[in-house]
Amino acid sequence: ELYYRAMAENGSSQHEVNLTGTAVVIPDDFPHFRLEHFVIPQHYMPHLRSVLLPNGLIKSRTEKLAADIFQAYDFAAGARLHMLCVLKGGHEFFSALIACLKRHLAQGCKTIPIGFDFIRVKSYEGMNSNGSAKIDANGMDLQQLKGKHALVVEDIIDTGHTMSMLVPHLQSFGALSVRVATLLQKRTPKSCGFIGDFIGFSIPDAFVVGYCLDYNEVFRDMDHICVMSETGIKAFADADRVDAS
Repeated sequence: ELYYRAMAENGSSQHEVNLTGTAVVIPDDFPHFRLEHFVIPQHYMPHLRSVLLPNGLIKSRTEKLAADIFQAYDFAAGARLHMLCVLKGGHEFFSALIACLKRHLAQGCKTIPIGFDFIRVKSYEGMNSNGSAKIDANGMDLQQLKGKHALVVEDIIDTGHTMSMLVPHLQSFGALSVRVATLLQKRTPKSCGFIGDFIGFSIPDAFVVGYCLDYNEVFRDMDHICVMSETGIKAFADADRVDAS
C-alpha cells in the first residue's frame, strides 16, 4: 500500500493518508513518458519535461469515475445531484465526466437526476496555491442546493485549502451532501489534509499543465497532462511576458 504524508490543518502535526483504494497512484519514481512519443504542440515542447498522463489514460479513468459516481447515489429512488464545475481548469474534465455519466443515467431514473452550474474559486497565483479562496458562483443562486446532493468537479487538489473552505460554504446552503470529484490529487507536504471523494490520479509533487490545467493561463489547450521543465517555469513566470515568449 502506498501512503503519503499530509500536513494537518493546524500545521503542527502530520498524518498519513491511504489513497490505495480510491485513486490510481502515480509513484514518485514513475519514469513518465517521453514527449516525442506523443503529439505535443511544437511551441510548448521546449518548456516541458515529460508526459505524465496521456489523454487516452485520462479518458479511460474518467469513464470509471463516472461509473463510481453513478453507484454512489440512489438515482433510481429519485436522488438529485447538482454538479458544480470549478472554472476554468475543471471544465474539460467536467465535460468528459458528465458525458460518461449521462450514459448511465439514460434509463431507470423516475425524476430528472442531474443539473449543473459553473463556479469560480480563485486560489492560484503563478505556481503556488495561495491558501485563500474567493468564491464566485457565476450567476448561480446557491440556495438551489437545498435538498439536493452537490458534487464539486475540480481539475486538481493541491494544498486542499480551496476545497476545505468551499465544501463547508456549500453545505451551509442546505445541501444533503457535498462531495468532490477531482481528476488529480497532488501528494505534497503543503497539503492541509483535504482528500477528494472521487479521485482520478494521485500524482507526485510536480508542477503539471495541460488538459485545461494552466500556468499563468498558458498550456490549457494541450491534450495530455505534462510536467513542466525548470526553464519552462522560468519562461512563463511573469504572466505579463507570456505573449512575448
